[in-house]
Amino acid sequence: MDIRQLQALVGIADFGSFSSAAHALDTVQSNISGRIARLEEELDTVLVDRTSGRLTSSGEIVVQRARRILGEVASIATDVVALDAAVQGEVSLGLIGTTGRWLVPLLLDAQRHRYPLVRLRIVEGTNSSLEPRVAAGQLEIAVLSQPIRSADLTDTELFAEDLVLITPATHELARRGTPVSLEELATLDLLLPLSGTTIRREIDEACAAQGLRLKAIVELDGMRTLASLAFDGYGLAILPATALPTHLAADFRAVPISGLPQRRVGLAVRRYGFPSTPVRAIRELLFQLVAEAASLPHGVHPLVGAEMA
Repeated sequence: MDIRQLQALVGIADFGSFSSAAHALDTVQSNISGRIARLEEELDTVLVDRTSGRLTSSGEIVVQRARRILGEVASIATDVVALDAAVQGEVSLGLIGTTGRWLVPLLLDAQRHRYPLVRLRIVEGTNSSLEPRVAAGQLEIAVLSQPIRSADLTDTELFAEDLVLITPATHELARRGTPVSLEELATLDLLLPLSGTTIRREIDEACAAQGLRLKAIVELDGMRTLASLAFDGYGLAILPATALPTHLAADFRAVPISGLPQRRVGLAVRRYGFPSTPVRAIRELLFQLVAEAASLPHGVHPLVGAEMA
């Protein structure tokens, strides 16, 4: 088994065919076919269905470990380079939607100043879409809502964020200027995060503790889309405080909710393996940015201590 065989398998998984993998790896299709055949012979199993070009169940298992191995190999090169030069390399970062709106600009400004030779590849999504990609090695680090569910990941607290009720500025709950209670929320038709997601479990557990259950007219796994529905007039929504952008603050209000815990957000990496120098640099930079409370939007509260930053 050699690195090129693993690269070929990952290429097929990522690009969907032998020919596309060959193009991505700057080689010819016959080389990809040969590498896969030798790998299958060594493992005594079929890894790729030649009819569809898709990985078999054995192939899926092998490609997960292959991603981790290739990630470690790439980290060796970046770590060695960093000994004699400025930190450089690529970092793949996952971000939950509403956090990306305010954190990405802060990160880009700081990264360009501190680590100009680091290239960021940022993927926005939900916990359910990002966790498997970090575990599989497709992403190296991710900002996720806590608690994370994957046993293959470990995370460190980053910040807490208020959950609020997004309403039009003319709504009576917004005009009265006081927090809304869970009892009041239970009487409303709401736009809510999808059942089973991290943030929805927090909401449901707080309501269940008071014998309440919220009524959802829409459930959706995606804070950005849920916010867009609220801003387009489809209903009131429970969302993180930063879901309300400044350019809409004149027309909408983020009404505090009494009795609802803050959502907690952490920085997750794979449990096994050692992150490369660029990944460690970006991780530390994120901690520093969040520890500087003056740079955070309203409703976001740092959890990372000064010693971590």
